[in-house]
Amino acid sequence: MEERLLELHAIAMDEFGLRVGMVEGDMWGAPTPCSEWTVRDLVNHLVVEQLWVPPLLAGETVAGVGDRFAGDRLGEDPVARWTDASVAAQRALAEPGALDRDVHLSYGTVSARHYCMELTADLAVHAWDLARALGADDRVDPGVMSAAYEHLLPMKDALAGSGMFDEPVPVPADADPQTRTLALTGRHP
Repeated sequence: MEERLLELHAIAMDEFGLRVGMVEGDMWGAPTPCSEWTVRDLVNHLVVEQLWVPPLLAGETVAGVGDRFAGDRLGEDPVARWTDASVAAQRALAEPGALDRDVHLSYGTVSARHYCMELTADLAVHAWDLARALGADDRVDPGVMSAAYEHLLPMKDALAGSGMFDEPVPVPADADPQTRTLALTGRHP
């Protein structure tokens, strides 16, 4: 289980990172399917998310971390910032016993396994967002998308009610895992 979870996370990380590497020049200002975010905003969101991983896995709380990672963390070399943050997050998750810990998030304490799957789902969905913004291939690993769907489905009502996602979009019953996952998060695949 632990090995598979880390594998899914690594694949999702690679999916997003592949697309980060495609961003050039004025593409950083391009709009994304996340209506409030440009490509730079989207990549910054994921960089910040990765920066949180080591301290949270080390037992720090959201209040304790405070605004340490607030603002634009991309600087002059967004690709390098993504690489550094993603490597640090993967190392923290792969530490012996890391997935057996509890993590203190803004909405409560969860298992590190739950947190890892939350990160994986976010990476997968945002890999699609970034691909769409760049006009690149938007197919994300089906195993990752299937796992993301299984993780997100029990939270369907909470996702829409959080204000961070649009209402789920109806899709055919035989839709593939990527289509189901994106629709669940209010995206129009």
